[in-house]
Amino acid sequence: MTTTASEPRVNNLSNQAEATKRVLLLKPRGFCAGVVRAVDIVKIALDTFGAPIYVRKEIVHNRYVVSDLAKKGAIFVNELDEVPSGARVIFSAHGVSPAVRAVAKERGLKVIDATCPLVTKVHVEAIKFAKQGYSLVLVGHREHEEVEGTQGEAPEVTQVVSTVEEVNNLVVPDPDKVAYLTQTTLSLDEARDMIEALKKKFPNIVGPHAQDICYATENRQTAVKNVAHGADLVLVVGSKNSSNSNRLVEVSQNLGTNSYLIDKAEDIQPQWLNDVDNVAVTAGASAPEVLVQEVIEYLQTKGFGSVDEVEVMPENVRFGLPPEIVQAIKPAPGAVTVGA
Repeated sequence: MTTTASEPRVNNLSNQAEATKRVLLLKPRGFCAGVVRAVDIVKIALDTFGAPIYVRKEIVHNRYVVSDLAKKGAIFVNELDEVPSGARVIFSAHGVSPAVRAVAKERGLKVIDATCPLVTKVHVEAIKFAKQGYSLVLVGHREHEEVEGTQGEAPEVTQVVSTVEEVNNLVVPDPDKVAYLTQTTLSLDEARDMIEALKKKFPNIVGPHAQDICYATENRQTAVKNVAHGADLVLVVGSKNSSNSNRLVEVSQNLGTNSYLIDKAEDIQPQWLNDVDNVAVTAGASAPEVLVQEVIEYLQTKGFGSVDEVEVMPENVRFGLPPEIVQAIKPAPGAVTVGA
């Protein structure tokens, strides 16, 4: 059975279907393909090469995931000068600039690139537009690692805008030679408003062939939009530095439904549940399912006995591993596979 955004599928997962207080468990939620790939890369690197494995920045923006990988032997650093020369380092899912890659090469680091392929797509577009002589406008949040990496592909011609007001104040050398790109984890509504403002200011502006906001960001926001009207409260599992998780909270709040971002079940404040009969639960693209299940278990102790999983759309995207990992785990020539 195929479902659409207008026809969500509801599966009751509870043993107490008669309960008056309900949890609406959104699907899709949690890990996206890029996050699964990035986390797998760190785990496989640790299993294959042994600890320590260095990781520049957080591999994904989630405290639980980072802590779990650190326990397994991953060492997270802010910059490459903290990595011993010649050591193995993983670039996070958010991507890096050419300047960072150059430093890695100079220091003889063995690089494994966990950049999400959808972020790489935006980098390629930035390079293309810059080579064609466009002034580039990057719609996104300053200081976010993804934006820093993308801007680094063409820093001389790229300006970052985060609000419609900043769009209106833009000055470029040639208003007829402007292109735009967006951060992959923006709010769809937020991005739409800024893109419309850009098109109004620069009528000849060009953009990517397909939107840069990633499928997982869009799907999770769509799920919230479909369910928020039927909920008294929306809980988003995710860390405070997770852009896509914060956007889910904003989407719900913009629809008039109370919403909170929580790292874990213990963050739920009891007063949030006062006079609440229906709680919608979702998770940002970097939040693991184990944390979602702990939230469900907590809510069940508070009387929310019925758990209905609401599937707004199917999601079956998978990304392959980078060549550095594929080569490392490939059987040696002539090796005999047990059981073959």
